[in-house]
Amino acid sequence: MTHTTTARRKRTPPPVVSPTRERRVARGKAARAEVPRESHAGFVPAPDRIDAVTLLEGQALTRVPELLPIRYGRMAASSFAFFRGAALPMAGDLAHTPRSGLIVQACGDAHLANFGVFASPERHLVFDINDFDETLPGPWEWDVKRLATSLEIAARSNGYPAKDRRGIVVAAVAAYRGAMRSFAAMDALAVWYAHADMSQVEAATSVSLHARERKVMAQNIAKAQTKDNLGALGRFAVVHDGVARLNAEPPLVVPLRELLSDPAEAEALEDILRALIAAYRETLEPERRVLLDRYRLVDIARKVVGVGSVGTRSWMILFLEDGENPLFLQAKEAGPSVLEAFVGASEYDNGGQRVVVGQRLMQAVSDIFLGWIRSPGIDGQPRDLYVRQLRDWKGSAEIESMVPRGMRAYGELCGWTLARAHARSGDRVAIAAYLGSSSAFDVAVREFAEAYADQNERDHRSLVEAIASGRVLAETGV
Repeated sequence: MTHTTTARRKRTPPPVVSPTRERRVARGKAARAEVPRESHAGFVPAPDRIDAVTLLEGQALTRVPELLPIRYGRMAASSFAFFRGAALPMAGDLAHTPRSGLIVQACGDAHLANFGVFASPERHLVFDINDFDETLPGPWEWDVKRLATSLEIAARSNGYPAKDRRGIVVAAVAAYRGAMRSFAAMDALAVWYAHADMSQVEAATSVSLHARERKVMAQNIAKAQTKDNLGALGRFAVVHDGVARLNAEPPLVVPLRELLSDPAEAEALEDILRALIAAYRETLEPERRVLLDRYRLVDIARKVVGVGSVGTRSWMILFLEDGENPLFLQAKEAGPSVLEAFVGASEYDNGGQRVVVGQRLMQAVSDIFLGWIRSPGIDGQPRDLYVRQLRDWKGSAEIESMVPRGMRAYGELCGWTLARAHARSGDRVAIAAYLGSSSAFDVAVREFAEAYADQNERDHRSLVEAIASGRVLAETGV
């Protein structure tokens, strides 16, 4: 008698057959024929465009109410400051522009202030994108256009002549195109290993800079290397009788013990946060859990960060080893990406995981403490957060003090870096074929950047007028 079973056998999936290089090139050229590179030029607002201030007010509904005036005050300070916080309005506008159909892991907020230096695990300074709050698979063109527009706006804010502004934007887009074509000629592993450490950055930019500008760069590098955990301890905490406590600097830094007036509620919330740290620990690699276990959590504070992020929940968490060696982590709220309304929801249920996976895909090297959690907030609502080191040799360029030559070199570096990030996740061969060897795309995006910078100025004025009319409350100088 034979024995039969209804259990299903596991089917071996068929082997993945990658398209040939020739097919990938053909795909890029076909996309170019359907969506010509020249079609990316210019910008015309959609007839049903939602007012930018209305969009910002919609974002405010899920944020900490008492922090919103800080956000509006920071965004109102200048056209460039407004642009930094207006990723959502621009995403809505980009959704109405031509796209090639080639998808990458997009940053979602690739303006020039979201690039900078930080320490690799090997303790080398590297240059890369450093903000991934909005990351999501999306059109590569959107990141390029946001970077190009940020250069145009920053150059206007610095008072550069139109000729210099155009040269800066075209050079950055050309650097992206040239880098993508170079990456298309590499194998995938070589692209994955590619990175820009500071020796390469200095070599690439020093020829464009005068002695004074090279001196400023060296000073900025030295300053970044002071932004470590020990420096943060001196900046944000006080140690007395072997006990460390985070300093209160309201409204920007408020220790947990001061957020809740009832000591019992504060203690209960701290217990919850400690349990959440244990949950976060499980998202780390096993060897990094061992490292984290060397430290003891000693204090937590809410910290205001950035421009567009103001009002989202952000926690500064102080750990100590042996009562004196500090580790600062930041747990930052991760809601839906601004791109999700236009390209579809993330595959990850946890917004923190969306950020961490996107960051690991795009960055050449990432923080060893990257992880994510879901937390019940003070208001009882569940929040997704991602966790990283608060300071680890982090530094950014002083955009306001740049001369045109320096901004051009910096823009080229950002263009190369963005191309490398896109080449890691997207079809670099198809994108390179789409871009081609001519400057057609560079010039088109320069024209888009000029037109969108005009739109950004109109949106900035709308916010300033909304503040003047009392529609929104703003607090300046904070």
